[in-house]
Amino acid sequence: MLAKRKMQSKELAEILNITPANLSILKTGKAKGFRFDTLEAICKALECQPGDIMEYVEE
Repeated sequence: MLAKRKMQSKELAEILNITPANLSILKTGKAKGFRFDTLEAICKALECQPGDIMEYVEE
């Protein structure tokens, strides 16, 4: 979605008021969880739905 919106990770991190390192953890799927307000802020910034940026992968 970042590429589709022609936005860099650094710019999204600034909009979300989180560090680029924390955004990287979210992007790589290494986060154990995150808050719904963060998901809402990401979707708002990228003008997308949660399903556009997340997928369920059974371990």
